[in-house]
Amino acid sequence: MKKKLPAAVWILISMVLGIVIGYMIFINFPDKAAAAQIAGYISIMSDVFLRLIKMLIGPLVFSTLVVGIAHMGDAASVGRVFGKALGWFVTASLISLVLGLVMANLLQPGVNLGLPLPDIGASANLATSKFTLKDFVSHLVPKSFAEAMANNEILQIVVFSMFFGVALAALGEKGKTLVAAIDELSHVMLKITGYVMKLAPLAVLAAMAATVATNGLAILLKFAVFMGDFYLGLFLLWAVLILAGFTFLGPRVFKLLVLIKEAFLLSFATASSEAAYPKILDALDRFGVKRKISAFVMPMGYSFNLDGSMMYCTFAVLFIAQAYGIHLPIGTQITMLLILMMTSKGMAGVPRASLVVIAATLNQFNIPEAGLLLILGVDTFLDMGRSATNAVGNSIATAVVAKWEGELLPEAEAEANARTLDTSNLTPAHA
Repeated sequence: MKKKLPAAVWILISMVLGIVIGYMIFINFPDKAAAAQIAGYISIMSDVFLRLIKMLIGPLVFSTLVVGIAHMGDAASVGRVFGKALGWFVTASLISLVLGLVMANLLQPGVNLGLPLPDIGASANLATSKFTLKDFVSHLVPKSFAEAMANNEILQIVVFSMFFGVALAALGEKGKTLVAAIDELSHVMLKITGYVMKLAPLAVLAAMAATVATNGLAILLKFAVFMGDFYLGLFLLWAVLILAGFTFLGPRVFKLLVLIKEAFLLSFATASSEAAYPKILDALDRFGVKRKISAFVMPMGYSFNLDGSMMYCTFAVLFIAQAYGIHLPIGTQITMLLILMMTSKGMAGVPRASLVVIAATLNQFNIPEAGLLLILGVDTFLDMGRSATNAVGNSIATAVVAKWEGELLPEAEAEANARTLDTSNLTPAHA
């Protein structure tokens, strides 16, 4: 019997093919408008894939989170897990922001850039008003659960699901029928996820082809120093995250990295953290994280633990300041870091959210917003690294919280559970 190629290999092949196809379009259609039009048609496949993922996220988060909380048993358990997860997220965010700050100061990517700077009066046309603490707190609670589901507001879905799950747990025997029904719903959503994931290689090919067809590969050479410095920072951040994981999980953290490789490649190629969500959930099941922990911590992580995006915020703001020759004293940089710590929370639901947060920060420190136009052309390539880093950070965070809670299966049990998952293609029995 022929051995099937792993899904991660198919995604890698699709990425390479996508780059080749995209570059052929770029050189054969020198007219930017024509290339963009062709790229638009090619990207239909990746757009449909991401829409399908978004279609699944709301019901998947609700069903898995409610069942997970109901199985925790009481509000005290929910509060304890919430506190531990939030502690990890805040620490990881702070480390990511500081690393971006340190790398930008050490490497000085914006000094002697050698590129024409956009006019100071130019606007990047990004709305910046929505990132105030007041708006964030009021936005946290949904006006309507239906509206939160319709708009895919993960944080609002999490808030409603927490209330719903705690109430179900408090009902005891009376709530068991509804818990079982919602558990069946989560099975259905994961089954649909399995069907959607079969389209992943095509979506990756389309996403890469459309990106390269529009931008070409020459733009990477123009911004080679900036991108190289940023990816060096990301590698260091991965090392810090893996070291933190190793501290609490031991050598087993490397097993987790192997399990999430497909999710990592998928989020990298599509530049979307959401695309990897179902795959990470499945990888954590196989690693031995009990579903009641992963279903709770993962959605929170998508709003509070965007490590790659956090690092990019401080790195990009300092890059733009350096490009315009604006000196920011260390005190100002620390103030900026603390402001970013607050304003960047809950940015997952906003398209190109990192850019919106950066634009708001530039305005507050009198740095020309036009500097964003410098990095817009390569933002997609940078977003790939950010999204993949977010996937790594959330996976490790969830596994560590599970370990702290005593909800991580021993390796032998986890492997047996993974074999069961392979044969049943359903949610784990240890939920």
